[in-house]
Amino acid sequence: MGLARPDRAGGLKRAGFRLQPVLELRRTEERTAALAAAQAANAAADADRRAAEREQALAGAGMPSSQTSGAFLARMTLLRLAADDMSAARALATAQAQQAELVRAQWTAAAQRTKGLERLKERHLEAVRIAEAAAEERAVDDLVTGRAGRGAGPTSGSSEPGEETPWTD
Repeated sequence: MGLARPDRAGGLKRAGFRLQPVLELRRTEERTAALAAAQAANAAADADRRAAEREQALAGAGMPSSQTSGAFLARMTLLRLAADDMSAARALATAQAQQAELVRAQWTAAAQRTKGLERLKERHLEAVRIAEAAAEERAVDDLVTGRAGRGAGPTSGSSEPGEETPWTD
């Protein structure tokens, strides 16, 4: 942290956090990643729900007891297509869940990057606070030592022209 320049009023300018634009960008990235993670989780839940519905529909499909060979063949073909559809729906649900996990991992990484910059900002603010307290303490010390220097009279034994000499020795 460098020294702060004096402002027009004579006080010190407060040193700003130089990485503030980067921190704001990281916060935006984190919010975007959080939104993407929520959308991916919703998509995974919907895919799982659809797969479960297809599984229930297939489990509930039964074979009628009396049917012709053509009806039996049509029914078996329909069940086979339903089983393929259910299998595809389950595969899609699994892929959506994996994708949601990847997106959640990206959100976690974005949150960690943001947290790191927030810690840097907190350290910066603490350093600025300490520097301001030290500057205030120096100013008070300068005021106190300046008054003591002006208020002290001449030391005994010194006799310069135009100087009062104490009448008590």
